[in-house]
Amino acid sequence: IMKASLNKFHWIPRMISILAIIILSLFAFDAFSSGYTIAEQIGRFLVHLSPPAIIGIFLAIAWKRELVGGILFTIVGVVLSPIIYQHNYLMSHSIITAIGSVAIIAFPSILVGILFIISGFKKKKRCKKNYEY
Repeated sequence: IMKASLNKFHWIPRMISILAIIILSLFAFDAFSSGYTIAEQIGRFLVHLSPPAIIGIFLAIAWKRELVGGILFTIVGVVLSPIIYQHNYLMSHSIITAIGSVAIIAFPSILVGILFIISGFKKKKRCKKNYEY
């Protein structure tokens, strides 16, 4: 049972991160719209790919060092929450829309961070327990 629980905490944050990278990468294709030159469109596309690239870097760190990666994901989510809220509130003047944006954009990062941290602690506890025998 312990191994199944550990396995869930190992794979769920990785899968959520990969899914987020894929979804955010798809949004980058919005950069290709009329009214811009090819060079401008490519530049906009690359800028839109920077968030998925950053998440990919965090995922690579978390894959090897779960506690460090988990802390990074959590900090980014917490720091971005008020920024995302304020930006969306100023654009929509709706608290619900602003909170919804935070839930969609920042909450997954916080969740992934917490799951990586839990996984890291479970693995440390398991390793420590194995050394006691």
